[in-house]
Amino acid sequence: MRSRCGTSIGANVEEAIGGQSRADFVSKMSIAYKEARETSYWLRLLKDTNYLTQSEFESIHADAEELCRIIASIQKTTKGHQYANS
Repeated sequence: MRSRCGTSIGANVEEAIGGQSRADFVSKMSIAYKEARETSYWLRLLKDTNYLTQSEFESIHADAEELCRIIASIQKTTKGHQYANS
């Protein structure tokens, strides 16, 4: 079982930083958020099938959830500025 969603998060954030517009930035960050959610899913699956111990899962999953919160906050702030400047 292989998933590339974990590394895709950073790649999409990098693309967002180099975005051509605010809408492009929001779009790429949205993809990064979805990839972070997918990573969270795969981590839960790995724990449930005993590929990860509970302590390994808790540490890694906490990081994935924090990434989700950070990216969601960036999206919310950026969208707010986008509509305020329209």
